[in-house]
Amino acid sequence: MPNFPFLLSILAAGLLLSDPAQAARIRAVDGDTLALGRERVRVVGLDAPELHGRCERETVLARAAQRRMAQLVAGGVTLRPHGRDRFGRLLAVVHDRRGRDVARVMVRQGLARPYDGRGRRGGWC
Repeated sequence: MPNFPFLLSILAAGLLLSDPAQAARIRAVDGDTLALGRERVRVVGLDAPELHGRCERETVLARAAQRRMAQLVAGGVTLRPHGRDRFGRLLAVVHDRRGRDVARVMVRQGLARPYDGRGRRGGWC
């Protein structure tokens, strides 16, 4: 069951999750998805490899992407919501505690590719 007051605060004006209690709730599910309690947040602007990849290379890259995403969000994040995807996840532009767009960091470091949510995504194998 979603936390409706939490979701309303996100949808109203974005949300800064930087205090220790809130930041502790943030978890990197993989290289492009975060968990905030039961809520799933799909990071806008990137596509990361899948943890259950089609080949060993994809799985290795996915684990590295997940670790880096966890590092980026560990100190808290700012979310700028952009609706929901077809799986019901909140779509959001995510900035780390230093104000960096985490999607751009992940892409720049070769752990993800730019993705605007349209079209087919390329393989990692």
